[in-house]
Amino acid sequence: MTRPSGTTPADPTAEEVAGHLASVVGRLLRRLRSSSSESLLTPTQRSVLARLEDGGPATTADLARAEFVRPQSMRLTLGALEEQGLVERAPDPADGRKSVMSITDPGRTTLARVRAAKRDWLAEVIAAELDGAQRRTVAEAADLIERLVGP
Repeated sequence: MTRPSGTTPADPTAEEVAGHLASVVGRLLRRLRSSSSESLLTPTQRSVLARLEDGGPATTADLARAEFVRPQSMRLTLGALEEQGLVERAPDPADGRKSVMSITDPGRTTLARVRAAKRDWLAEVIAAELDGAQRRTVAEAADLIERLVGP
């Protein structure tokens, strides 16, 4: 990759940083997913539970749009979660012909366990691999990444 004039090897281009960051974040996400595999939830199921916990009850169509999947696929995901007692169905108060899905208390407990497993794995790796100064650097980088992705 060609560097713009005025930059040095110590000054990576935005494209270089973006490529490296995307690669590293992708690997981190895969490792985080595998750290909580004992929950027997698929990534989509975990995402739907989190969406219902954070955003409240939603229709199948709303969840499908939010997750970028077809409504038929979302129905299968919700059916599996409903079978496990992690979500429940109720009539839509705005339109009785529709139903809305909500996370149940067991769903919240399962989601909390999945999140704790991810956090615990990451905390263990950070403690084992990084010294105090490196942990501060990672904390500062996390703040910068948060600024990039917004609230």
